[in-house]
Amino acid sequence: MTKGDYSFDARLAFAKTPPAEWYFDPSMLAREQETVFARTWQLVGRAEEVAEAGQFFTANVGDEPVLVARGADSRLRALSNVCRHRAGPVAAGRGNCDVFRCGYHGWSYALDGRLAATPEWDGVEEFDRGAHSLPQFRVETWGALVFVNLDANCEPLGETLEDIPARLARRDLSSMRFALRKEWTVECNWKVYVDNYLEGYHIPVVHPALNRELDYARYRTETKRLYSIQHSPIRADRATRIKVDEGAEENEAQYFWLFPNLMLNVYPDNYSTNLIVPLSAERTLTVFEWYFDEPESGKSREALRRTVEFSDEIQIEDIQICEAVQRGLRSRTYAQGRYSVKRENGVHHFHGLLAEFFARA
Repeated sequence: MTKGDYSFDARLAFAKTPPAEWYFDPSMLAREQETVFARTWQLVGRAEEVAEAGQFFTANVGDEPVLVARGADSRLRALSNVCRHRAGPVAAGRGNCDVFRCGYHGWSYALDGRLAATPEWDGVEEFDRGAHSLPQFRVETWGALVFVNLDANCEPLGETLEDIPARLARRDLSSMRFALRKEWTVECNWKVYVDNYLEGYHIPVVHPALNRELDYARYRTETKRLYSIQHSPIRADRATRIKVDEGAEENEAQYFWLFPNLMLNVYPDNYSTNLIVPLSAERTLTVFEWYFDEPESGKSREALRRTVEFSDEIQIEDIQICEAVQRGLRSRTYAQGRYSVKRENGVHHFHGLLAEFFARA
């Protein structure tokens, strides 16, 4: 097999994992930015941040700077955050304004992206002001979350989500509000972190405290078209770190993953998003955001404290093993591995989607 080549085998029992080079070769990340991140719905922010006209926030979709804003017409737009003059930043951070002013030479744009002013521009010939509006991208919301897709021909967000909203309807996540955000930088390829998330195989070894809370024997992963869900029954009679619903017949933690890099962790009393952002071929940003009912109440604040404390404990364990795996991937003794049929169908599903998106290029 030539370096970096990979033939995905849909037969889980026979399949091999991608070659090690996929996890540290910078050219692979460049390929992923173009064929995967630029062609999938990416979580960029929260709907509450752009609820009113004039509100905006900035983000990156893959390596593309994006500006999400609510216009004077109340329409939500995703605009390029690159000035049409000399590629300066049109906006920074988040806030509320009537017009965007580039931080390089002061060109300004209306909330809908139309070019508004070009200082000291007298004498420029054959300049079509109308042709210099900020390009727009696809933007949609789902509940509290805002998504952007750079591909103008992409399918609607609802088709990507498939039946996830219906599955979560009984949890009534709409009643929960943003409570806290935390960021972690991990010295590993983004796919190492995603691989790790997509299987419970490592839980008994890496996460002993979590393993005591969950019924590992009944842990299972279900795969769909563009997402997977890990069903994790909670040991209600033993759980001390995970809140359980005393009135429920059975409590279950649900770990949703939406291709390629979004996780949604749903527990009886809260949910959190986990966005995985590649910073380089061997460095990754993980962004956690938690949602609770009435997050400002004393009861929720205490529940949040306990939840985040336990999450941090698990995250530190995951970081340690992911960074160790990243080092191992560079070993001259390792080329590629195999999958556990019982425990790693979610990882196999992820790798199949990567191979599919690469083949579309």
